[in-house]
Formats: sequence, C-alpha cells, structure tokens
Amino acid sequence: MKLDSSIAAVVTGAASGLGAATARALAAKGVKVAIFDLQEEKGKALAEEIGGIFCEANVTSDESIDAAFAKARAAHGQERILVNCAGTANAIKTVSRDKTTGEIKHFPLDAFNFIIQINLVGTFRVLAKSAAGMLTLDPLSEDGDRGVIINTASAAAEDGQVGQAAYATSKAGVVGMTLPVARDLMNEGIRVNTILPGIFKTPLMMSLPEKAREVLDASVPFPKRMGKPEEYAELALAMITNPYFNGEDVRLDGAIRMPPR
Repeated sequence: MKLDSSIAAVVTGAASGLGAATARALAAKGVKVAIFDLQEEKGKALAEEIGGIFCEANVTSDESIDAAFAKARAAHGQERILVNCAGTANAIKTVSRDKTTGEIKHFPLDAFNFIIQINLVGTFRVLAKSAAGMLTLDPLSEDGDRGVIINTASAAAEDGQVGQAAYATSKAGVVGMTLPVARDLMNEGIRVNTILPGIFKTPLMMSLPEKAREVLDASVPFPKRMGKPEEYAELALAMITNPYFNGEDVRLDGAIRMPPR
C-alpha cells in the first residue's frame, strides 16, 4: 500500500508511546491519522502536531468505539489502516502467601478479566469494526488490497514473567488470533499482522528509576538498550507497505528472552 494523503489510518493508544510514534510516522508520509485514546490532553496535542484528529475511545466499550470511528470517518473517510497499540498491564502472582499473616490469596478474577478485556477483547473489538468498514472500500490494486491491520502483542506472549499471568495470556491471545483473522479476511483483501515488542522506551518504562533502566538496557543482547518507539513504527510501516506481509507475528526485541523475574 502506498502511503499518501489519499489514505486514512486509525491508531489506538496513540496519545503516547508506541502508538504516538506510529501516528507520527504515518502522518509524515501524508496519511490522515485518527488518534484513538482516553488521554484527551495528550491526544489532542498530538493531533494538532501531526494534523490529525483526536477521538476519545475506550476499547472496552462498543458505544465508545462506534462513536470514535464515526468521528474519524466523518473527518477522514473510511480508514484503510488500523494499528492497535492500546493496552495495559498488571503484576499479580497466581497465588501468594502474606509474609506476615500467612494468608493465601489468588489472583483476583476481576483484575485478571480487566487485562483480558482491554488487551485481547479490546483489540478484537476494534479490528472487527475496522475490517467491517474496510469491506466497503474498492480495492487499491489488482491483488484486491483493501486494507491492513496491525496488532500489538508483547514478548511476554512467549516469555511471560512472574506476575504476568493475565498480561501474558492477553498478549498470547492477540498472537493466536493473527492467522485465523488473516484467513477470515483473505478473500476481502485485508492483511493482518502482529508485532511483539520487547522492552521499549514507553512512558511506563521511562518512569522507572535510572538504575532499573540501566539493568533493563544491559539485559538486551544487542543492541544493549531498550527499543525506541520509532523502531516499532518503522516495522509497522514495513508491514503496511509490503503487500506480501500477511498473517505474521514478529518479535521486535533485540533478541531478548525474558527471564522468570
């Protein structure tokens, strides 16, 4: 797919981190970008910076996502590109024993479900609604290319650490849906791929103490640093522009394999 001003894109979780870098990269190519996020102040500021539009969007709500798509499409037309970056995490062991009282507790199911609803169900909710819209478009090429969907999983999908039962499960689910969704859409000209980032310089990681960040940098085989959000965006654009890139889950992690802790 050629990236220019005739193309509209939606990026979820785009007010910061990986999503913001992707929104900037797409806009730099002339693409009309809609920023889906709950962070209104940051989202509006980025939209103004790149000439895009901010759409308040809660990926756990059909009504919120429908309204966001309606706003984005009214401004830019039907999107041909969707990049799902919205997500969150928690860290709770499956079972734990209180060191003082000896009380045994398990991972609260509402906290587990919270992560699944955002990272997994939320990703599917947005991609399904976007794909339905893409089906209304005429193909761009003789191959029948209508659109591209990129989802964001995590290296934790394969190397989940202590306390990451919910997070790793949610991201493994995103990986697991990639091929079947690509096959569901194969006759409609819509490609689907997933990126599995390792340790990246997101706001969450940069909020850690400097010494903790130095330890994380040293844990990456090469290059010995956290990934840059712009490097995620570069891979996303490669997946969008290469017409043979379909049904793939790609780690982007400097060859790191996460240890138990």
